Amino acid sequence: MFSRAFITANHLLNSRNLQRVSFSQLKKMSQKVIHSNLWESDPELFCLIKDEKKRQLTGLEMIASENFTSLPVLQCLSTCLHNKYSEGLPGQRYYGGNQFIDKIERLAQKRALEAYNLKPEEWGVNVQPYSGSPANFAVYTALVEPHGRIMGLDLPDGGHLTHGFFTGAKKISATSMFFESMPYKVNPESGLIDYEQLAKTARLFRPKVIIAGVSCYSRALDYKRFREICDDVGAYLMSDMAHISGLVSAGVTPSPFEHSDVVTTTTHKSLRGPRAGVIFFRKGVRSCNAKGEPVMYDLESKINQAVFPGLQGGPHNNAIAAIATTMKQAKTPEFVEYQKQIVANARQLCKGLQEKGYKIATGGTDVHMLLVDLRNVQITGAKAEYILEEISIACNKNTVPGDKSALNPSGIRLGTPALTTRGLVEKDMDVVVDFIDKALKLSKEISTKSGPKLLDYKNTITSDSEIKKKVADLRAEVEAFSCNFPLPGYPDY
Repeated sequence: MFSRAFITANHLLNSRNLQRVSFSQLKKMSQKVIHSNLWESDPELFCLIKDEKKRQLTGLEMIASENFTSLPVLQCLSTCLHNKYSEGLPGQRYYGGNQFIDKIERLAQKRALEAYNLKPEEWGVNVQPYSGSPANFAVYTALVEPHGRIMGLDLPDGGHLTHGFFTGAKKISATSMFFESMPYKVNPESGLIDYEQLAKTARLFRPKVIIAGVSCYSRALDYKRFREICDDVGAYLMSDMAHISGLVSAGVTPSPFEHSDVVTTTTHKSLRGPRAGVIFFRKGVRSCNAKGEPVMYDLESKINQAVFPGLQGGPHNNAIAAIATTMKQAKTPEFVEYQKQIVANARQLCKGLQEKGYKIATGGTDVHMLLVDLRNVQITGAKAEYILEEISIACNKNTVPGDKSALNPSGIRLGTPALTTRGLVEKDMDVVVDFIDKALKLSKEISTKSGPKLLDYKNTITSDSEIKKKVADLRAEVEAFSCNFPLPGYPDY
């Protein structure tokens, strides 16, 4: 399976053979390994990568937090920039040899501000966080003392783990371990955030930071209302726009920047960039004191030092370059049209499922995703996720308002960024709705035979010949449809 050069080099490096080998021979064989292609040096791994590429091509990717990034982003990620350590900020590095790395990071910072129409005298940005979770934790580290108080949307109601999730028996997120977190909730009837109750709870809890951000909530956030609540209790407003950052850049959903003190985001979801994180922070005057004197923001050094050396080591320079080209793409007219299509596709998906009799949490969507509440059709989220994956549609089970356990949720989350990247439009979403409906109806048929347990349900799919054929036939339909739409990136892997 392995190339002759690879096997020979390893043979020569063996201690028993080393004395028989000249330095020039060893150098020559080592260089062959270093300069060989992956498919030559590690065909086993390369085959697995090709299998994943085939899965992405033949399936429908509907996980709301996933996307297919562009070829320029992939090219940045595989450059020599990966080789360089650059601890510190541009112009303030702890290692030498960073003159070009500094230029790349400054370019990423500049483009990040431009992507959201921010003035550099009003906003600063750190592009070094490894992902969204470290970015959020860096903000808490900078602004909230140990065991200080924060408030975020509860995970079962659509929030994210990093916003402070805990159960009655256990603190789940590190955010809840190191800080005191209090969730706010949605109205169980409407599924919408209960801002009045949030305001009341905030007055009692007196948090240092309130987080306006979601992981599974399909409506635009009222940032002005969040700002009013924060001002009432003297809290910072941190907006986590990880899911909607592409929509914000394109102006197709309300922007958090007008009302926020800090904004965090990932760069790989609707923004369609690398897997990385970014923190934006306010600069200039924050407020005036009783004497009318300006009180200045002091976020820049706190946040930068929380990222490094507080929580991270050297930044990933290949990812920072990929952020730079992502932010450039975000300023193009094509990107704006893409974001508009994401929302149009989500609304068409929502409309189609509602017409089939499925309940959508909040009654609809303003963004790129929707939450399907399956309680009225008596299907669990776990069974729905499993049958959809069996027919090559990837999504995730998700809690819906009123669920008692995140481990046994009653819904599934569906998103449209990845499908929209591949070129699907509204008429194609109608076909996708039909596939989902067929799969969920088949799920009920399987449950009738298997009973309530998930393990028995899975065993029935593989052991019942009639069910097995129905699943295979539907999977073939989905994969034939999916193959009509190309994937961006390298053509062969």
